[in-house]
Amino acid sequence: MTLTKIVNQIKSYIFLTFAVCVSSLGWAGFLIPSDIIGGGVTGLSSTFYFLWGWDIGITSLTINIVLILLALKKLGFSYGVKTVYCIVLFSTMLSVLTKYFTEPIISDIFMATLTGAALGGSGTALLFINGGSTGGTEIIAMIINKYKNFSLGRLLLTFDIVIISTSYIVFQDIEKIMYGLISMAIFSYCIDLVISGNKQTVQIFIITDKYEEMMDKIMTVGNKGVTMIDSMGGYTREHRKILMVISKKRTSSILFKIIKDIDSEAFVTMGNVSNVFGKGFDRIKG
Repeated sequence: MTLTKIVNQIKSYIFLTFAVCVSSLGWAGFLIPSDIIGGGVTGLSSTFYFLWGWDIGITSLTINIVLILLALKKLGFSYGVKTVYCIVLFSTMLSVLTKYFTEPIISDIFMATLTGAALGGSGTALLFINGGSTGGTEIIAMIINKYKNFSLGRLLLTFDIVIISTSYIVFQDIEKIMYGLISMAIFSYCIDLVISGNKQTVQIFIITDKYEEMMDKIMTVGNKGVTMIDSMGGYTREHRKILMVISKKRTSSILFKIIKDIDSEAFVTMGNVSNVFGKGFDRIKG
C-alpha cells in the first residue's frame, strides 16, 4: 500500500469517527433522554431500554451482529471493515453517552427532536459518503426483498413505523409516536440533503449573440466545458447558437456573473439534472 493510500485511509477513518460521534450525540444527547423512540435498530434498542433498562449500545451491537450473520447466510455478502468499525464505535458511544446524558441537552421536546434527528441524519449521511454504515433494518428488508417482490423503501418505512409505534406501549402517549415520526422524517431529509446537496448538478442553456466571447469566458474563467448547439427559432425561423453548460449548483453563480458581464440581455434557462456521468462528474456504474 502506497503512502497516499495510507493517508487517505487515515482521513477516511477520521471522518467516519467524526460522523459516528455526531450521530450518536443526536441520539444520546437529544432523542433518547427526551423519551423519543426513533426508527431502525437504534430505535428498537431504545424501546428495550425504556421497557427493561437494557444498555442501548450493547443491545444495538447484539442486534446488528445477528443481522450481519443472517445476511451472510441468506444474501451471501459481508460488510466491510469500515462498517464493522462504525457499528462497534457507534454502540460504544451510545453506551457511554446515555450514561452521561441523563437529561436532554435542550429541554424543549420539539427542539430536541429537531436537533437530535438532524444530527443523527447528518452523521449517518457522512458515514454513507465515506463508505461506512451503522447496520440496521435494511438487512432484513433486503432479505425479504430477495424472496418477495416488495419495495426496499416501503419495507424500511414499515419497519420504522412499527418500531416508533412501540413507544405507545412504553409511554401510553400518542404525542411520543408523533415526535418519533417527526424525527424519522427529519432524519431521512437530512440524509438526502447531505448526500445529494454537494452533488446537485444544473444544466444551463444560454442564447446570446455574443456566444463566441461567452463560450471562451466560460471555459477559461469559469473552468467549465461548453457545448455549442445549432438551433432555429420556431417563430422567426432564424438560426441561432445555444450554449449548453453542465455545472455543480454551488459553482453556478460564477457562470451567471460571466453571462451578466458579457450580455445581460442573454436568454438563460437553468434546470436541475441528475445522473450526470463523464469527466468531472460521476462514473457510469454497472
